[in-house]
Amino acid sequence: MGERPKLKLELTTFDKTLEILGWTSILAIWVLTIINYINLPDTIPIHYNGAGQADEFGGKVTILTLPLIATVLFIGLTILNKFPHVFNYPTNITQDNALRQYKNATKLIRYLKFIIVIIFGLIVLKTIQYAKGQAVGLGIGFLPVTLGLIFIPLIYFVVKSFKETKL
Repeated sequence: MGERPKLKLELTTFDKTLEILGWTSILAIWVLTIINYINLPDTIPIHYNGAGQADEFGGKVTILTLPLIATVLFIGLTILNKFPHVFNYPTNITQDNALRQYKNATKLIRYLKFIIVIIFGLIVLKTIQYAKGQAVGLGIGFLPVTLGLIFIPLIYFVVKSFKETKL
């Protein structure tokens, strides 16, 4: 594998919108958590099974790990997204296809990091609701919807990457 081109990518309006929505969502998760923290009982759900039912419980301080993990993942992926030439690609990157492949890959990462934040935000919300007696868990549909939100776009962008190679 030769040296891949290092290109500066211009953000589209869609890219900028996803970035703003992502940062806003991170802030919203922290606000939601902090506002509700004091009113949480001492014991809250810390794990849910595949059916969306709480199956482990711990101290309320553990609620802080969800926005913390979401923030670390979001910032880490934001930094990584500045270096698309180091990504793994399903096709060979050449001078001719690098711009298209990099745009495709960075769009995928941008979408995934936004979805990750939304998923963590929903878990925080449902955990708070469960702890206050307003919900019984995440719900049976949470896992399939989450997997769909991650894997359907992932498949789309990988297929698009192969198509971009043929252009």
